[in-house]
Amino acid sequence: MPTNKLLKIAGLNAGIAIGNTVLFSPGLLALQIGGASVLGTAFGVTAIFMSIVLFGYGNYKLLTEEPKAQLIQTGQIKTTEEFIEALQANSGKKTFQKDIQVMLDQIQRFHKKRETIQSILLQKFNAGELSFQKFESTISAVEEVFYVNIRSILNRLNAFDEVDYNEVKKNEVLTSDVLQGKKAILEEYISFVKDAINDNEEIILKLDRLLLEISKLNSLESGEIEKMSIMSEIDDLIGQTKFYKDKINIGGR
Repeated sequence: MPTNKLLKIAGLNAGIAIGNTVLFSPGLLALQIGGASVLGTAFGVTAIFMSIVLFGYGNYKLLTEEPKAQLIQTGQIKTTEEFIEALQANSGKKTFQKDIQVMLDQIQRFHKKRETIQSILLQKFNAGELSFQKFESTISAVEEVFYVNIRSILNRLNAFDEVDYNEVKKNEVLTSDVLQGKKAILEEYISFVKDAINDNEEIILKLDRLLLEISKLNSLESGEIEKMSIMSEIDDLIGQTKFYKDKINIGGR
């Protein structure tokens, strides 16, 4: 559960408890139920009833409310934790809720495999060896590609208007040509997100294959690393992503 939601729930319940303490404490307002004062009893019963209603309704609303999507400045996101927070901030968009959960799972699996690969490499090579450094630099480049995809997804999530999407799906006023045009644009957002998720799943698959190949090694010279088929595939993937990023920079977008 998000920290801000926990704080709201804690604040609500603390407020109810403090309010009842003030109302019923002998040293304060000292309301009593069943006391000599009919008016005091009425106030006491009303206070308890309102506390129960506020406790039940308030906690229900806070527990069930959907987090609001926030416009994230993706260019400022640097750490894994910030990527996770940015994805969670968009979980209120129901169209992408399952996709976001998949991406959060992918991040966890990616880093688990990265740590496993590094651990096995350190069992076979010294950290100062060229072989280790070659593997490590390649995996770091793959990690950059992985997060380039997530950053692109976050840009699409920021731009996607779910209210407009839901209105288009049930609209009976606009002409079919206009509706089809709007649907096509909005569906393109959805397709892009799913394609990028598949790309990251392929990256994780390549790490699985790399992990398998590394586990078979006893020793390897630096020049032989480039001859490994999986390393060649990973280098091609990195090169394609670099080309894509360069095109974006040249286009000024």
